[in-house]
Parts: sequence; structure tokens; C-alpha cells
Amino acid sequence: MKFSTKLFKLTTFILLLSPAAFSQNIINGIVKDSKGAPVPSASVIIRGTTTGVTADENGKFSLKPSIEPPFYIRISSVGFKAQDFQVLNIQNAPTEFELVNDDQLTEIVVVSRRRRELLQDVPVSVSVIGGTQIDKTGSFNVNRVKELVPTLQLYTSNPRNTGINIRGIGSPFGLTNDGLDPGVGFYVDGVYYARPAAATLDFIDVDNIEVLRGPQGTLFGKNTAAGAINITTRKASFTPGVSFETSFGNLGYVQAKASVTGPIADKLALRLSFSGTQRDGAIYNIAKQEPVNNLNNLGGRFQLLYQPTANTQITLNGDASDQKPNGYVQVYAGVAPTYRAAYRQFNNIIADLGYQLPSTNPFDRVIDQNTPAKSGNQLGGLSLNIDTKIGSGTLTSTTAWRYWDWDPSTDRDFTGLNVLAKSQNPSKHHQTSEEMRYSGDLSKNLTGVFGLFYLDQQVTTTGREEAGSDQWRFAQNTTNTALWQTPGLFEGYGISTNASIKAQTAAAFANVDWKIGDAFHINPGVRFNYDKKDVVYDRQANGGITLTDPTLLGFRKALYSSQYYTTNFNERNFTYNITASYRPNKAVNVYGTYSTSYKPSGVNVAGLPTINGAPALDLAVIKPEKTQHIEFGAKTNPTPNITLNVTFHNSDISDYQTNVQSPDPGVNRGYLATAEKVNVKGVEFDANIQAGKNWSFYASGAYNDAKYVKFTNAPLPLEETGISSTVFFKDISGTQLPGVSKWTTSVGGEFATDAKFISENSKFFIGVDDYLRSRFSSSPTPSAYLNIAGYTLVNARLGFRATHGFSAYLWGRNIFNQNYFEQLLPASGNAGQYAGVLGDQRTVGITLRYNL
Repeated sequence: MKFSTKLFKLTTFILLLSPAAFSQNIINGIVKDSKGAPVPSASVIIRGTTTGVTADENGKFSLKPSIEPPFYIRISSVGFKAQDFQVLNIQNAPTEFELVNDDQLTEIVVVSRRRRELLQDVPVSVSVIGGTQIDKTGSFNVNRVKELVPTLQLYTSNPRNTGINIRGIGSPFGLTNDGLDPGVGFYVDGVYYARPAAATLDFIDVDNIEVLRGPQGTLFGKNTAAGAINITTRKASFTPGVSFETSFGNLGYVQAKASVTGPIADKLALRLSFSGTQRDGAIYNIAKQEPVNNLNNLGGRFQLLYQPTANTQITLNGDASDQKPNGYVQVYAGVAPTYRAAYRQFNNIIADLGYQLPSTNPFDRVIDQNTPAKSGNQLGGLSLNIDTKIGSGTLTSTTAWRYWDWDPSTDRDFTGLNVLAKSQNPSKHHQTSEEMRYSGDLSKNLTGVFGLFYLDQQVTTTGREEAGSDQWRFAQNTTNTALWQTPGLFEGYGISTNASIKAQTAAAFANVDWKIGDAFHINPGVRFNYDKKDVVYDRQANGGITLTDPTLLGFRKALYSSQYYTTNFNERNFTYNITASYRPNKAVNVYGTYSTSYKPSGVNVAGLPTINGAPALDLAVIKPEKTQHIEFGAKTNPTPNITLNVTFHNSDISDYQTNVQSPDPGVNRGYLATAEKVNVKGVEFDANIQAGKNWSFYASGAYNDAKYVKFTNAPLPLEETGISSTVFFKDISGTQLPGVSKWTTSVGGEFATDAKFISENSKFFIGVDDYLRSRFSSSPTPSAYLNIAGYTLVNARLGFRATHGFSAYLWGRNIFNQNYFEQLLPASGNAGQYAGVLGDQRTVGITLRYNL
């Protein structure tokens, strides 16, 4: 209630703070169509005000603004799309404004190459999702956006264990290891987010999302091997504006969003945004009589915009998000028979303990886990961005500081047994970054981007894991049961971990666009990179009752042992790319790219597997990853209302960095390994069709073939546990990479028609989206038991919307209630048990929105 009162007062305050003195200049304009013909009687209004005029029969108008530039004017006319045009200054000469026909596609503007360009002009594989599409499809975080971009995959068993992949590469599939650099860059308003936990945050005031595919490093601050996600939020404006939105759905789903913007002083504008999401749990814990895996998210951001001159713009951004769900938990999914003796198989173990699973069907969504489930996830930061026009280009400085606090508790045995009584490994992360970049025209036929980047970050983990009273039966590896049942043998015994990584990255990069003739472009790019890491890993086995018997001490050591190591390194590398493109006309743009990429060495900071009772220290540091990438693409517009883009890509990766989840209890979050060679190749397409005024369709798809060309020391699959007392690794050369479907598609359509009976600018709409992916492996080493079947998700929406004013629509996600897994994870203990991360069941609801 207090927050609502404050928000109302702040909204009123901002709306009333428009400048008292306004320009007396007149905007003179001519409204035309795409063929240059005048559009008579077009409606022209200054957004956020009631000031407007109607163009005459020749499309001409004169408008006296009631506010000072910059501001937006909205021009609309029957048979054309309503469009916003930004007015930065008022000129004496008439300005031409071109409208797009209602039955044609609107051209999309991107900033992928650090300058504003039309999407079809850019010789880069990039998908763009606008803020309107994000809102109407209910995609409130990246995990939902992946259903709109088939080549984008996000896997998360909790916010910390989040990996983002593009084309099947980027982050190792499974649990996260802080010792690896992400292969997919995540940027918000030009700021690089170093930790993948950021991808689970609710979107707040998103304007658009660009998903770039393929190695990036000559355009963006951080070198990334697989691509980048570039999120742009809505900006503060000198034109007052207010937006409120609420959504209600089943499972107790409630979401509220609000934003307000406007001037607060001469040359100073503010934007404030808020988001809150709550939902009851999608899984029920019968032991605690409560739903789990709920949503409990709060977030806010602000932006101050200062424009001291027409050539300089300064923005100060701040954001903070707090997630405190009762989750994330995984459900029992099945058992793989292993090569262990019969008494060491999961079903026999739980029978001896007198335990019965609450359900053997994971889609009953029932658990009885007894360890508290907690996933406290807090992050935020500040950034200062300065854009100054110098000559024919713009000099940009982006300075940022960010934090991330992770406070978890999980039940890693996935049962109601007291096997692992505690599994808590909280982490804290802080980063500072600076990017200086100049982008602009160097000559008539030469443009370029030149930049410097620096990132300093530190991650510290202070954790505790403890065994429980039932651990003896899972750890038992001899038939002397009485000895294993020694009272208090394992209870309270565990490991205390203190680990830290300090990392610095510095880089210089450049990319130029050389136009040769009227249609041919050459785009070379280079990057010089420096990486440094200092690592300390200290894990001490302790706790429990005091023991002196060497046999019992041996039992304990086999479960948990102390490990300690320190290491540091620094590396320098040079990567480059070159792109050639040919655009003979507006309908065709073909291009080819060759590029190289580099990921610095990885460091294990989550425990190492033990071999013959000793930690495998040769896995403490793994080699850097190197990529050679080729790509050919064609962006076409067969007609003004159709786009069709096709891409072929091939990546050869040496020393591919992968994260392995080990069933060894002493390995907290998996360990890093290196595959000698990996190949990823495929074909992608995306198409958009505007069929008349009312119908629009999109379709995108990807065929992806991702293989280990050579991986001779992969871990054993779950079902081969115990196959030999001397064999711990397996040659899996020629097998598929985890998490990669051969086929992924996203298709959808919408019918929209004027709804003037509601309001002048309203449209009634009905839309359907379908997301399909084929079978994929959920284990770094292919396992017959850890494959996830293909599935299809269908979402739909129905209602009316208005650019300004009131909108309302009903929505449904997974409307056919498809049961599916997002991940399958082996449990600790080598007993063959594995758990699943469930996809959400059917959800339905209503959204109400008001935009001023």
C-alpha cells in the first residue's frame, strides 16, 4: 500500500513537471507513402500530449509543439501503420515523413554493430524480438524468449546453475562452474553481465532483444565464442509517459509492472520502472504440506537522462532485483541399473532403509524432500553512459559496477531420506567494467567501430555440505553391514569450502565496413585480448563424531576428503574475422564470414573427482578453447510484405570446455573437462509475412548437428558406473553434444483488426505460437537413461490492444498441457538414481495494461 501511494505521487509529480516555457518554433512536414505519394488527412499528434493536427489533402501539416525537443510525434492514417518519429530539433525546411502500408512489414532497426541500421542491411546472423512481441507472448525472461528464437537455448536447474547456449555451444550443459567464462555474452544497455544467473531475471521495461549468432568480439566488449544477447531497455523521455500492467493467472500467478517517465528539470529526464511477480509452486511437497518451485520476484530500475547540448547525452542507470522463491527443486525421474553389486542399486538401498518414493511418475509433481529449498538470488548495479558526437561519429563511454549474491539450499539426493542433510554453497560476485568506443564514418565509403574494454571481477564461495543419517547405506561398498551402521558414522560429517576467483580481462577491438562500388562491402575485424585469473580452492573435510578406527576413517574419506590448490595464469591472444557482403538491390543481401574466437583457460572451483582415493589434480586447470567459424547467409525480401533469411554455419572447436556432473558426492557442482575437438554445423531460416492488413505470420527453424569429433577422456555414463575398478573414463568420439536438438522450430501467426468500438486506436487480435524441439541428450556423456524426448508447446492469446490507452487480453501457455523435462540430472551417490527439471504445466490468465 505504501509503495502504491508513493508511485502515484511520483507519477503525478513527473506529469506536472513539464517545462514552463516552450519553443515557439513550428514543425512543418509532409506525410508520404513508400512510393512518395502524399497521404491526405493523416493524423499527427505529439506523444504524451493532446497537441495535434490533421494533414491537408497534399499531406502537408504545420504543428506548434507544446514541449521542447526531443520528443516523438505519432502519425497515423487509414491503410497505414501508425508510426512514431523522433524530433531532435526543429528545422525551418519541411520534413518528409514516410508511412508504411498496413499490408507491408515494418523495417526493423538494430544496433548490433554499434550503430543504428536496418536488420536486412546487416551481414550478421541476428534475430530481433521487439518489446511489443515480448509483452504479448508473455516472455518475461530469457527462458521464455528461447521459444521465439530456435537457436537460443537456456538451461536452468536454479538461477545459479543457468547456462545460455546458441547453436548448442556457449555454456557447458549441466551445472555451472565459476571457473569458466560464458560463451554467450549477456548485455543490458551496453553493460556486460558476467554471471549467467542474470538470465533468469524478470524483464523490466524492455524495448527489444537482439540475439546475435556466431563468435563476437570485434563489436562487443567481451569476447564470446557462440554469440550475444543484447537487451535494450526503454529510455527516459522528455515527453511524459505512464504505463501500468497487471496479470492474473492460475497457480496464484500475479504480476504487476509500472513505469513512469518525464522531465524533472531543464535538460534532465527520469524514468522509473518496477516489476513484481508471484506464483504458487508447481510441485507439491507432501512431507512439508506446501507447494514448492514458486515465484517471488521483485525488481526495479531507474534512468536519469541529461542532455547538456544537442551533441551530448549522459544517462545514469540503476537496477536491483530480489528473487526469493521456495525452490528450485527437482523431482525423482528414474533409475538406471549400474554395474555396482545388487546391494548398491538404488531400489535395494531404499528398500533396506524402509523408504518408499511418494511417486515414481515425475509428472505427478509430488515430492517429499526434507532439506529446505532456497534459491535467494539478488543482483543489481549502476552504470554511467556518455555519448558525444565528434565529427561524423559518436564517442561512447560505458562505466558499470554490478553485484550478485547467491544464497541456496538444495536437497541433492532428491528424496525424503536423510542422505545429504545440507547442501549450501552461497556465492558473492562483484564486477566493474569500462568500455570506450568510437563509431562513425571515416570517409565516404568507410565506417568503423574502435573500442577498448576492461572487466574486473571476483567470485567467492563459502559453502557447507553435510551427510545425514541415511548416508551410510548409499556409501556402503562392502557387505559388512554392521560396521557401516556404526552410530553417527557419517551424520554431521561433511566439507567446508572456501574458494575464490579473481579475474581481469582487457581488450582492444576494431571493425570496419568498406563499401566498394554501390553494392559490395568488406568488413574486417580484429581483437587483442588479455586474460588473468588467480584462484584459491580450499575444501576441508570435518564434522561428525570423533573416530580413531582406520577402517571407519577410510569410509569417511571415500565419501568426503580435503582438497586444496592455488593457481594463476595470464594469457594473450589475437582473434579476427572478415565478412564480405553483396546487396545488388533492396530485395537481396548475401554474405559470407570467416572468424576465430578464443575462451581463456578454465579453472575447477567445485571439487575434483577422486581416483583411487586421490583428487584428479590434472583436471584443476583446463586448456583454452579455440574456434574457427565459417558462415554463409542470404537476407531477402521477395516482396515488400515478406522477409526470408537463410544461414549455413560451421564451427570447429579445439579443446572444447565442458562441465561434467559427477555422481561422486565430493564433487559439489561438477568438474571441468576438455574435449579435444568438437564440430557444430547447421542451417537456419526465419521468415515473416504480412498477409494484408489483418494477418501476420512468422516461422523460424534450425537444423543443428553438434558432435564430439574427438573426446577420449569423457566420464562414464551413469549406467556404466562401477564397470571396472580401474576404468574411469570413456572415448565418446562421434557422439552428440548434450542439450542440442537436431530440429527446433518456432512458428506463429496473428489476426488483428480495428476495434474502433472500443477506442479509436484499438485492435482486436487473436494469436497462436508453436515451439517444437526434437530429442536431445541431457548428459555430457551420452546415456540411454538421460535422453529427453522431443516436445511441442503451444501458446495462445486473445484480446484487444491499443498503443495508447487501455489493453486487455487472455493468454494461455502450454495450452495442451504437454509433460516434458528441461533437464535430467544424476543424483550423487553412484546408485543410479536421476532427477528431472520439469517444464511448466498449462498456465492461463489475463493481462490488463494502460499506456498514456
